[in-house]
Amino acid sequence: MTDASRVVLGLGGCVDYELKLTAGVLQQLIVEYGIVAAELTSPADVAGERDLVVSILGYVARGGGGEHFVASAPALSTFADRFPHRQTLGGTSVRAGILMSRLGVPSTLHLVSVNDTFRRLLPFDSEYINSGTADTFYPHLIVQYDAGLWIRANDIDINAPFPNRLIYVNDPANADMFLTENLGDRLGVADVFLISGFNAMRDVGELDDRLAVLKDHMRQLPPNAVTYFEDAAYHEPAFSRRVREALINNIDVYGLNEDELQSYLKRTVDLLDPEDVTTALAEVHKLIPVPTLVLHTKYWALASGSGDYADALDTGTVMAATRYSHGDDFTDADVERLRRQPRRPESVAFASRMNATVVPGFVLDVENPTTVGLGDTFVGGFLAELALKGRG
Repeated sequence: MTDASRVVLGLGGCVDYELKLTAGVLQQLIVEYGIVAAELTSPADVAGERDLVVSILGYVARGGGGEHFVASAPALSTFADRFPHRQTLGGTSVRAGILMSRLGVPSTLHLVSVNDTFRRLLPFDSEYINSGTADTFYPHLIVQYDAGLWIRANDIDINAPFPNRLIYVNDPANADMFLTENLGDRLGVADVFLISGFNAMRDVGELDDRLAVLKDHMRQLPPNAVTYFEDAAYHEPAFSRRVREALINNIDVYGLNEDELQSYLKRTVDLLDPEDVTTALAEVHKLIPVPTLVLHTKYWALASGSGDYADALDTGTVMAATRYSHGDDFTDADVERLRRQPRRPESVAFASRMNATVVPGFVLDVENPTTVGLGDTFVGGFLAELALKGRG
């Protein structure tokens, strides 16, 4: 058994086109497409590039993050080509695995699509199993924007209150989410199993089939293995509940961010108000009755329920903050310097009043932050700590 066999990360990955929004390009598109302020409501279906621009502007106006299916695959490439962009590897499981590799924890990835770009960028110590029968290439568009991005055109005048990231996808392989026949064999020797990726599926019959197959494979997990489920924005929102209800009895730790929390509750939560957060946790725990809920936000990370996850929360928080500050090219020295930085005073005050394990976030003043992959990096840090403890 290799070390990589002890951590299985699934269920799909991709190549990302990462870009940073600029006001000039967006303002030109607003004029060309005749977009007006009244259109910047909650995101609807994204059919082509015009819809894509409207969706992005709506998120920028409130500093939000999200993920959407785009009916036109060419619209993704057309929009990406308007900006300088780079190719990276994406998907929660893949980004988590890349971070874990940096921390000395190799893993086995379950993939549904590979290609030469993917193989070139994958860490050398990562193994993978793939349900695809041939190379495929369905890049995801990852849009970052900074706080203070000011866009003025036609009657639109918006200024981003927070930095964030958006994901736009047309990916048949991840929509199909076929599982490999030998996944169960891999799980049979695993200490840690990450589940993510069902959010890209669009056919309810196929979803139910994949969930049933996954549960069958999971019967081979050792009794002491930890199964971590990371939530996401579902392209078909009704599928979220379907996935939860199918897997709820097989999940040890359920992770989500503030966007997903507030989406479930259909209200805004004051993330620095202990009473509001305590009420929100009680409400979401009724909806998601798992042993442990993990909520990771821009202010803090929290574990509510059974188990001691303080060190895992801290490692996840440190690594996400390092990525925010330094992107992919951080060094060990960057990590150590960040560990010594002060924690946010408002987050420390919040943590002191919570009846839960809370790790405050750091004071970060970064001119050009990286906003993509922060949740995935948190998950990687969290799971790396669990895997390292298991080795001990």
